[in-house]
Amino acid sequence: MRERAVSGTLDGQGGAPGPTPTIVTQRNESSDFRAAFNAAQLAMAVVGRDGLVRTANHALGALLGTDPARLADAPAAEFTGLREDSRTWSAYREVLLGRRERLHCTRRLKHTGGQGVWAEVIVTPLPDSCDTLLSVADISDRRDLRARLRHLRMHDPVTRLPNRSLFFERLTTALATASAAEGGTGRIGVCYLDLDGFKAINDTLGHRAGDRLLSAVARRLSECAAPGGHLVARLGGDEFALLVEDSAGTEQLVELAACVQDRLQRPFEVAGQRLSVSASIGVVERPAAGTHATELMQAADTTLYWAKADGKARWTLFDPERNAHRMTRQALSSTLRPAVERGEFVLQYQPLVGLVDGVVRGVEALVRWRHPQFGMLPPNRFIGLAEETGAIVPLGRWVLRTACRQARHWQLEHPAEPIVVSVNVAVRQVWDSDLVSDVAAILAETGLPPRLLQLELTESAVMGSAGRPLQQLRQLSDMGVAIAIDDFGTGYSNLAYLSRLPVSTLKLDGSFVRGFRAEEPPNPADETIVEALVQLAHRLGITVTAECVESAEQAERLGRIGCDTGQGWFYSRPVPADSISSLLTTGVRP
Repeated sequence: MRERAVSGTLDGQGGAPGPTPTIVTQRNESSDFRAAFNAAQLAMAVVGRDGLVRTANHALGALLGTDPARLADAPAAEFTGLREDSRTWSAYREVLLGRRERLHCTRRLKHTGGQGVWAEVIVTPLPDSCDTLLSVADISDRRDLRARLRHLRMHDPVTRLPNRSLFFERLTTALATASAAEGGTGRIGVCYLDLDGFKAINDTLGHRAGDRLLSAVARRLSECAAPGGHLVARLGGDEFALLVEDSAGTEQLVELAACVQDRLQRPFEVAGQRLSVSASIGVVERPAAGTHATELMQAADTTLYWAKADGKARWTLFDPERNAHRMTRQALSSTLRPAVERGEFVLQYQPLVGLVDGVVRGVEALVRWRHPQFGMLPPNRFIGLAEETGAIVPLGRWVLRTACRQARHWQLEHPAEPIVVSVNVAVRQVWDSDLVSDVAAILAETGLPPRLLQLELTESAVMGSAGRPLQQLRQLSDMGVAIAIDDFGTGYSNLAYLSRLPVSTLKLDGSFVRGFRAEEPPNPADETIVEALVQLAHRLGITVTAECVESAEQAERLGRIGCDTGQGWFYSRPVPADSISSLLTTGVRP
């Protein structure tokens, strides 16, 4: 206890004494600290530099279920769990030695009764002392509340299954630890499924019945996953996923998918209704190393789409080749329109030759894509995509303009024997653009006479034409442009339409011509059918072109039954425009 005495001064001459000396006792700070220390609700202990407890208060004894006196001289790190990891232990030692100002961590402490306690542990140096103050706050209730809130946040309220957030958290953790875990396979698998026809159930029976069905589905999925301890999650709507950690291979995933299919095909009793549902399942299994969660789920989603497209109610395995084809299609689809603007497309031409006299009567313009990554692509690689995306309209306009400009050049070079240029037109060009205006403008721009232009449409596009398409075909015919039906014989083959449409040429599909090969046994029916078509076309004033002519034998037989012109490799493969110019100049029969 520290005391300080303050006295009055004495007369130096020994005179009357001054005021009576007053002794003031300073408040006993040490006693006050100890009283507060022992009465505090916060569990505390004073720890020496050696890590041993100097004194502990009653709150700490109560928290640990022991007499605080028994904690004296005990290593504080033992009952606070500060030795559990090297990083925390090192930081704790730094605080004891006065090299660090504070340590703050969370630890699970053991009560003498066996009950676990979550505690927030703080160690700070005491001022003017070599000791440190250890405080331990019970945060078990707070942790329990946070755990309950997290459970609500990470689980679907309808099915009680983990939701998308928890699924991706588990998936990410599994990918990060799978390759490093000893004794594991280092592989991972996902079954990603979607219920077929669930929307119809929601729409007819209501969302309450739909929720009950989802809960029933969740229970059956959990039954399939339980033997292997796999995670089942509802990702949203009627989509579910099963995560297989340490996968034993594709067979394990296939067996799981088959189990799901089998369980879900059994009828459900929901709201007094007997319901049947099925599921389409995408199955992905691969090494965990080098795999990202987003990449894995994209593959699963793609595979699920394949299962739907292949007929539903089935599982489908991820196919790298099929996916590469899909990615290529996507890449081509997204760059089609810019490719037209960048001038990446080129035209090649294939001659249309008279079967009797061998004279070049015309050419068909065939578009190619000189792709900077995939090289020269034929039409079957991108025309379908162009029609799907609508890029066929600007592409078709470019083809038409380029072909007409080239045909005008040939006309000026060979005015005595001008040739017709035939250009393919897609159905979407007829519907999504003013084809008549486009043709008229391009003919006026290039100076090509309409009689030297032929537009080819497929049989399925022309047959059954009505309304605007038929009106445009008639306007083009009235303008003087020839109309040809391409690949005739593969579509509707409704001959009655030939008398109603402004068609000038039929192009017989190659499937008819192949029957005229010399190396194959002759089929009288093929020749009879083709001869009948030719005679019918001629009576209607329509000429006939045979496609895919590959031999002199075919050319001779087709010419004998009346076909007007032929087109195929026997005469020429598709070639650049200058090769056609040379052919016209030399007059050499192809």
